[in-house]
Amino acid sequence: MLVSEDALVYVIVGFIIAFILAFGIGANDVANSFGTSVGAKVLTLRQACILGTIFEIAGAILIGYRVSDTIRKGIIDVSLYNNGSETLLLAGNVAALSGSCVWLFVATLLKLPVSTTHSIVGATVGFSLVAHGIQGINWKKIGLIVGSWFVSPLMSGIITVFSFWIVKKLVLKRDDPFSAGLQMLPVFYAFTTAVNAFSVFYKGSSLLKFDQIPLYGVLILTFGLAFIVSLIIFFFFVPRLRAKKLTVEEEGESPDGSIVLEKGRKKDGEKTPLKEKSAPSGILIEKDTNIDVILAEAHGITPSLTPNGKAMSNGPSPQGSITPLLFRESNSTFSSRKLLQDNFDGSPGSSSKDSSTSDLEKGREQLKDEPKTAKLFSFLQVLTAVFGSFAHGGNDVSNAIGPLVSIWIIGTQGNALQKAETPLWILIFGGAGISIGLWVWGRRVIQTMGEDLTKITPSSGFCIEVGSALTVLIASNIGIPISTTHCKVGSVVCVGRYRSKQNVDFKLFRNIVLAWCVTLPVAGGISAGIMAIIMQTL
Repeated sequence: MLVSEDALVYVIVGFIIAFILAFGIGANDVANSFGTSVGAKVLTLRQACILGTIFEIAGAILIGYRVSDTIRKGIIDVSLYNNGSETLLLAGNVAALSGSCVWLFVATLLKLPVSTTHSIVGATVGFSLVAHGIQGINWKKIGLIVGSWFVSPLMSGIITVFSFWIVKKLVLKRDDPFSAGLQMLPVFYAFTTAVNAFSVFYKGSSLLKFDQIPLYGVLILTFGLAFIVSLIIFFFFVPRLRAKKLTVEEEGESPDGSIVLEKGRKKDGEKTPLKEKSAPSGILIEKDTNIDVILAEAHGITPSLTPNGKAMSNGPSPQGSITPLLFRESNSTFSSRKLLQDNFDGSPGSSSKDSSTSDLEKGREQLKDEPKTAKLFSFLQVLTAVFGSFAHGGNDVSNAIGPLVSIWIIGTQGNALQKAETPLWILIFGGAGISIGLWVWGRRVIQTMGEDLTKITPSSGFCIEVGSALTVLIASNIGIPISTTHCKVGSVVCVGRYRSKQNVDFKLFRNIVLAWCVTLPVAGGISAGIMAIIMQTL
């Protein structure tokens, strides 16, 4: 028999609980990878799940084994159990999986994005305290991990803000952001590819022989792939996007996203044409423009103005014409696309905002990417979401399968020191559990990260994904099991605060931080309780 008879029950139960835990990780942490992309309508939920399935498993295989080693052997001294008490370590790992699993499911039901890394580390410490007291716990490693809980969101936030500052300087604040973005697009793709490739190949998976590639080989592969990707973007994608821009402008939309209206009175019931070859021959509707005045001028009408500057009509107009707009007051800010949808067919529409709109909502309304530039960054968001999913698979799969690997190796070898390599199929098993959780339950927490915490646009979403994923990949290569949740929340909050003082929902952020603080002791307490019960039966 491959597994000893004494360990068989623990192995079976361990696999079941580990899969449930992986399922919960996928459901709770999916927003970290795809929340911004799905929220911005760059990806559908189905597309996000397909990409997530592929790259969560790829990340687990390529970089997950290093962190799984830290989880199963770096937190506690396993040599204490190599004296005939291997069964105690088996029971402890089952307790750790159980404690982490229970807390993670409770948090997911409450829609709290908690750290699965906190949970499994706390659960591991919990069973060890019951088994051997404070002896055998690697307090230095625990201190390093605890420090990373505070450093990781700050580090990720700094990297993200710096990335956004570069994007803002080189693209968003230029006279023609779209053209500037096209010029920088190959660079953005090359940089993202380079970081990802280096993280895969440098000290990579021994299972795939990547660890045998010398440093110069890693650099050649990294920059070679980045160069190839930049060439593809430059010669194939940039020309297509530039041609699409010219096509849209010819159909009546100016380079900054405003709409050109043709002058002249139209017959009653006839819709105003939306096309005009050039802006000078028509009226250009800019943002923050009094729409009633503009529409009146388009019909050769001079409206009367109320003392507060609103346009009023001197008399009725036939149904179906555009002039019913003049009967009511209009808000001075109008979305040009909303205007086309609601008002050119004579429908009443409404432009007024509720007077009780919060400062937070008002602040977020000001954060917009220029329409064509937003489309440009949408392509990048897909890549960065994949990048984040890959990093998530590499870092968080270890939380589910670290104790499981320990159970499997002890059960098959009878040795608590666990000197065997992490089996590839167990990495795939953990990645599959995360992916299924993503499909079944992932949508529950997407809104919190993608919409509620701050207003995210494609440009800031790109920087959030790159900054947080870069932080996670660096930590994964070092072997520190930091929290992807902390990194992503740190990036979202920091770049949101950088963009506007009225952008971050600090009440929600406070609740998230409180959930972080209770995760370790709660998971540890549950694990300790389960371990105490198991020890009574041994």
